[in-house]
Amino acid sequence: MERHPRPPLNLCHVDPKSIFINRAHMLVHGAALLILVHYRASFFFAGEASSPDRPTTLAWLILFLGELTLSITWLLHQAFRWRPVSRTAFPERLPGDGELPSIDVLVCTADPDKEPTVAVMNTVISAMALDYPPEKLHVYLSDDSGSPLTLYGMREAYDFARRWLPFCVRHGVKTRCPEAYFSEEEGGSTSEAYESEKQEVKEKYKLFKAHINGYRNRNHSESRDRRQDHPSTIEVIHGNSSDEVVQADQQQMPLLVYVSREKMPSHPHNFKAGALNVLLRVSGVMSNSPYILVLDCDMRCNDPSSARLAMCFHLDPKMSPSLSFVQFPQLFHNISKNDIYDSRIRMPFGTLWYGMDGLQGPLLSGTGFYAKRESLYSKPMQKGATTNLIDLKATFGHSNEFIKQRQRSDKLNKNILDDPGAVCRETKLLASCHYENGTKWGQEVGFMYGSVAEDFFTSLALHCKGWKSAYYCPSRPQFLGASTTNLNDLMVQVTRWNSGLAEVALSRFSPPIYAPWRMSILQSMCYTEIAFFPIYCLPVCCFATVPQICLFNGVPIFPKVSSSLFLVYCFVFLSSLSKHFYEVVQSGHSVRTFINEQRIWMIHSVTTYLYGIINAVLTRIGLRRGSFLPTSKADDDEQTEMYKRGVFDFRTSIVFLAPMVAAVMLSMASFVGGIARVLVLGGWDKLFAQIALSFFILAMGYPVIEGMVRSDKGRIPLSAAIRSALLSLALLLLGSALLVY
Repeated sequence: MERHPRPPLNLCHVDPKSIFINRAHMLVHGAALLILVHYRASFFFAGEASSPDRPTTLAWLILFLGELTLSITWLLHQAFRWRPVSRTAFPERLPGDGELPSIDVLVCTADPDKEPTVAVMNTVISAMALDYPPEKLHVYLSDDSGSPLTLYGMREAYDFARRWLPFCVRHGVKTRCPEAYFSEEEGGSTSEAYESEKQEVKEKYKLFKAHINGYRNRNHSESRDRRQDHPSTIEVIHGNSSDEVVQADQQQMPLLVYVSREKMPSHPHNFKAGALNVLLRVSGVMSNSPYILVLDCDMRCNDPSSARLAMCFHLDPKMSPSLSFVQFPQLFHNISKNDIYDSRIRMPFGTLWYGMDGLQGPLLSGTGFYAKRESLYSKPMQKGATTNLIDLKATFGHSNEFIKQRQRSDKLNKNILDDPGAVCRETKLLASCHYENGTKWGQEVGFMYGSVAEDFFTSLALHCKGWKSAYYCPSRPQFLGASTTNLNDLMVQVTRWNSGLAEVALSRFSPPIYAPWRMSILQSMCYTEIAFFPIYCLPVCCFATVPQICLFNGVPIFPKVSSSLFLVYCFVFLSSLSKHFYEVVQSGHSVRTFINEQRIWMIHSVTTYLYGIINAVLTRIGLRRGSFLPTSKADDDEQTEMYKRGVFDFRTSIVFLAPMVAAVMLSMASFVGGIARVLVLGGWDKLFAQIALSFFILAMGYPVIEGMVRSDKGRIPLSAAIRSALLSLALLLLGSALLVY
């Protein structure tokens, strides 16, 4: 009897139309760039005599290097466009619940002031409420602050979850984060029983929040002084109450564990990567599930089906042997229609990750990914795993229990129930500061150390070992977080990200050197472009200063309008903008999004990208210690309101304000001076390109101009404007001396 093949759990879709458009654009745009590179390079061999309106060799060289850098980064960027794919999953084709593997959910929090406890507990509860067999779901929270408030919140969360989970299952609730559910008033059954139970659960939720906020008010400063110096604490949560009505519900609860690793001021704690590695070890002894879900404390599970969707890829017999993780997009619930700060991070999740998925797979994105535990433990796939006990201890540490449990995947440690004291003693050892000494944690196993961008570094290590990944973006967001909605937090966050990327770029694992021998050339190009993304500060700073200084002095540095090369420059400029606009529209966004992305990219290029590189260099040579400051997830009503109205709030450091304001002021001076020069002396055809460039910068910098003339709290302070004016004047005078005369 002929056996029919089992239907696939997922499908991969290739769009021939997008591939054709992308590759045709690569060919034409690349040819135009070659013409411009030849034009710039020919200057050095022309041998023409200097003249008053001829730029100096230094000015030409700086602009040539800027254009060459942009051309190289453009070339690297094309790897993302080579073969974009999308995917479809069929969770209804999964095997029965009894055959599904277990999952450990790892949640990280670091500061109860910046990451409010009620919001963190909502994330924990939403993870407990995933549509997955509860006996196969284990939720771990890492609290790097060692806060009694967070531990108390976990107990209260467990108590509330005992009412919340059965309610969600009985009534098919899709939004299983209670705060979101009661705020959005999700439609459901209209029966009297449903409404009655909903109101009862809502009252329980109000009481849950009141308990946590009350404890916070009573013990506000209890743990503030010990956040960087406290012993390890591991606790299996059983709640604070013994509600008989709840216990009679017969709803089995997922395992819930509070983990606070030991921290000492004299011992490096390796930021989020260190916390995740502790969770890997603790969960490895307690539940040792073959798959893990990593969540940031503000990234709630918006849809309960993500675990089953991820298993459609992890359990696919063709993909599973080499599949390390499935990444879902980061989406945010607090994004305004006019997202002035580009807080939605559309570019990676709306374009780049689709392109990498057609190669070897996307990067880990910090949160919202289901990873195979073994891939985080393994050496390169082709080498296999060692079974020598001495080698295992040299790699994983001297915990016999951890090594034993590692070889018994997908089995809950019975000692949690039979002898919880012994398990807690072992886990405290695993969470101690000194456990990793002499091991390979953070070097060959677990999440990688050496960069605050641990997700990028870990992805690089996994793909270099031969593992692959997948990107899945279903129609309903599986995870929703809270993004930064004020300029100061945005600047701090992006500086930190770029510093982490630059740290990897400057290390011995630099992608252009380390990756090509271990992965495909296109995948290596993707990693190289991302690692060196902060280098955009160099060409943008060049284009924001050199043409303006030359324009102010009447020196042309671009071809005149009547030259055919002028048309090539126009084509390259418009081609880049058009391709960006096409991708914005293709991903479902508007012209406003396109403008905001251009504007914020230019602002970042002269501020956060530059400071990220400087910070990475200083850290690399030992003049500065790496730092990780979580951005605030607490609402600031005034700043949030300004963000929603599309008004920039410039209440940030002068370090961030000065470069962006000075760049706008320099363009303003050169634009006015250039127009005046053309009207009086003529020669518009020689200076038109520089005038147009200055106008473009002013158009993109309109919020900065507006911020200097506003009178509200979010304006650019007069002191900052004066300092920026002095900086732009210094640039103009110094540039005129070096680049013109």
